[in-house]
Amino acid sequence: MLFNPLNDSNTKTLAGHFPTFRRLFGWLFSWRTIRRCLFALVCLFTLLALYYAEENWRGRRAWNKYRRELEARGGQLDYRVFIPKPVPDEQNFAATPLIKSWFLKENLGSARFDTDYYGQVFRRVADSNGRYWGRRQFMDLVAWKAAFAAIEPGETNRHQMFFTTNKLDFDTRAKAAPAVLEGLKSSETDLAELRAASQRPYARYPVIYDLENPWGILMPHIARVVGAIHRLQLRACAELAAGLSDSALEDVKLMLFMADSLKDEPFLVSYLERLNCLQTAIQPVWEGLAEHRWTDDQLKEIQTRLQQLNLLVDMTQPLNSERAAGILTADLLARKKYRPSELFGPSDETGGDLTDLISRIVPRGWYQLEKLRYGRLYENQLKGTFDAAGKRVFPDQVAIRDRELEREIAGGRLGKTLNAVVHHQLLASMLLPALGKVSLKTAIAQTNADQAALACALERYRLASGQFPETLEALAPRFLSPLPHDLLTGQPYRYRRAEDGQFVLYSVGWNEADDAGTPGKTLFDEKEGDWVWRYPAK
Repeated sequence: MLFNPLNDSNTKTLAGHFPTFRRLFGWLFSWRTIRRCLFALVCLFTLLALYYAEENWRGRRAWNKYRRELEARGGQLDYRVFIPKPVPDEQNFAATPLIKSWFLKENLGSARFDTDYYGQVFRRVADSNGRYWGRRQFMDLVAWKAAFAAIEPGETNRHQMFFTTNKLDFDTRAKAAPAVLEGLKSSETDLAELRAASQRPYARYPVIYDLENPWGILMPHIARVVGAIHRLQLRACAELAAGLSDSALEDVKLMLFMADSLKDEPFLVSYLERLNCLQTAIQPVWEGLAEHRWTDDQLKEIQTRLQQLNLLVDMTQPLNSERAAGILTADLLARKKYRPSELFGPSDETGGDLTDLISRIVPRGWYQLEKLRYGRLYENQLKGTFDAAGKRVFPDQVAIRDRELEREIAGGRLGKTLNAVVHHQLLASMLLPALGKVSLKTAIAQTNADQAALACALERYRLASGQFPETLEALAPRFLSPLPHDLLTGQPYRYRRAEDGQFVLYSVGWNEADDAGTPGKTLFDEKEGDWVWRYPAK
């Protein structure tokens, strides 16, 4: 029934409630009640202020104690220390018009390299050089010849998506090499500029190191360095097939120089790309060795350059820099300079808006505890996984550290926003998982370089005596001293002469089991098989 204000019974009922309402409102807004509420609010705010003060004190005290301990052990937490010092242009490889153009705003998404013939076709040539499979193979120069021909006006196969032939015998590759070298002439001007600049002793790219957002620093040069090295790799392989070993050596040397131009940068991504570039440079070294194209003097020069590499020592700076960048990130968040989603992007891992909200209201001391927890977990993730001075990597320790971090994530203490914040592990949950493969990738690259140096010494022995030695010890001291050891065991690399007159050289691989020189599914498999250096049967 609808309420009718004119109905007597309804009017009496409503009137009966008025005294109750008057008493309730009178009690709520009485001076006595207001004083009690104000007192309760004062107590609440006092408790909150005391809590925030205590948390700020606790966080600052804990962090300062850890920081002093870390610095006493030689740790460096100031990100500015890792920024490369300025270099005079006349001594700086990166102070050339070409490299400077990479950093122009209008060129960030493209460059002259992208419009040369290589840039037009490289995605259309299937990767058939065996870098990712259980054996090494020669570059498919016939496929590259067809790809370059396809972009010529009027060519009928210009719309073909992929080129691959797997015609890898020497005579066929030698016939294709001139056409490949002709296709690479459109890259020559840029490569010549880089070659001339490589005579300068230092490399300091014009990166703007924005300490207000270390994760937003632009690094357009890395992709360009990688692109230049891949062009040089193809050209060196074609030059070897064409009998131009002197030119191939110059290209290999430029590849190694450009890879090392990233060496002093404080970015872990620069270090990892340097590893990839070094392995790219080893492909023509292997091809020249497989076809006996290098002279003794050329081999000695390549070998000396490879022996200088100690990638485990080089790994420590980018790792320390990465830790300093994480500490700086916590300070930026504490100053409310950024929200987490602005630095890392909104995602399920960061919690998006919820994390942004929490980051605004937590005590500043929690950011100190974030730095503390991040630093400790960072150290634990790397502890015992490698020995730079002894040139060792310990796969079992890497696995243990990875499992420990996985348990943290699986237990809800990392990865889930609220638990990560409460346990002061938000930064760790976003940044630490990226460290898991660094030791593995370093071991692969160093093993590749060591085996290439040994292979150069073995070829020099063959040139001098007509055959490969019975043991690696025969190389010392004339051809190679000291002999490098397997990073994964600390023992000499495994070696034996093969029945076809070649040899098999290998590391036991990431599984630390000697599989008698049998590779896994990939060339550097992390689950099974050995890491093998050998040549195709003739």
